Parts: sequence; structure tokens; C-alpha cells
Amino acid sequence: MTDKLSIYNGALTILGERRLATLTENREPRYKLDDIWDNDFVNRILQMGQWQFAQRTVQLDSSPSITPSFGYIFAFESPVDWLRTMAVCYDEYFQIPITRYSREGAFWFSDADPIYVKYVSNDNQFGADFALWPMNFTEMAEHYMAMKVAPRLTGLDYDANELARWYKMWLGEAKAVDAMEEPAKFPPKGGWARSRQGFRNADFDGGSRNQLIG
Repeated sequence: MTDKLSIYNGALTILGERRLATLTENREPRYKLDDIWDNDFVNRILQMGQWQFAQRTVQLDSSPSITPSFGYIFAFESPVDWLRTMAVCYDEYFQIPITRYSREGAFWFSDADPIYVKYVSNDNQFGADFALWPMNFTEMAEHYMAMKVAPRLTGLDYDANELARWYKMWLGEAKAVDAMEEPAKFPPKGGWARSRQGFRNADFDGGSRNQLIG
């Protein structure tokens, strides 16, 4: 089972270092690993991809307390667990993307209201739930931790380029496997086709289209 200690020990194993028995063990590696963990380690690795296991979808209504002074009509506050935007759409099925919107600070701005947002979440029931982490994502996290902690450990003989290479390999593997979990996507129809079918049902064709993307 993946947890903080297992990630620490995974990184130490990669570096050829002795594993930790507990998270309170009085050894230099534990203190150095703590420093990296406390520097938003989980958020950093979750931001590296559009991970399906960390995906959360919400309907956002415009904020009544914020009126943009120009440009887009509506402002929307970001959820507190937002890390990375995956999609912003008109509809709850995420079939009709909003292509004209802006993100500034902790807000999205759009002319549509409400909007539907799919994002990478660091909530304890989403991205920060270690039980949801796929094995290759965990492997990537351990290699990233090893790469970050290696320069901080006294007397460690390591190859920085080799550590970076292995981390990038596992990052690519994790993204590739994660992408396979995503449903097939169809190319969006043009505005004329959508207007002929009606806005809400524009992209619901029962899966009859024969060209897939993604």
C-alpha cells in the first residue's frame, strides 16, 4: 500500500540507501525527505499531468460579489482543491468545450453561466488519496523524490543525469497508462452543425461517429 513511508523508502531504495523503519527515525535521510515532502511534494507531482485518478468535475455558478469591469461578463471562484484545469465546458457531459475564457489568479472569467470544470484535485478523496495512485504513478513519485533528495544526502555517490532519465521515463509511462483510462473523444462539430441539432444535444450522437481522437 502506498503511503508517505513507502514513498520515502522507494526513493531510498533507488539510491541504494538503507530504508526507514518509521517516519520518526532519527537519521539524516528522513529529515531531508521531510524537507522535500513539506515543500508541496504531492501538489508538485499531481500538477505534472492531467491524471484521471485525481480528476474532479464541478458545476460553478458565477460569483455575485465580483463584476468584471470589462471583457467577460461572469467571474467564477476556483475550488480550494484545484491544481490544474483539464476542461471548461458549457455542459455537464463535457461534450461542448468553452474556447473563450480566461483564468486570472483564483478566478475563471467567461460569458457563460454556469460553467462546468474538470480539474486535477488535491483533495484527500481525489489526488491526495494514496489508495487511488496507480503503480506507475507511485513509481514516478519515488523517482522524483530520489532525484530531489540525492544532492542533499551527505556522502552519496549518484549520477544526476541517470536519476533524471529514470524519472522522465516513469513520468512518460505514468502519463501513457493514465491516458488509456480516458474515454474516447470525438472531434467537436462546427457551429453550423450544432445550431442545426440544438445547442444542448449537439454532440450526443450515440457513438455513431467513426473518427476518434485522443
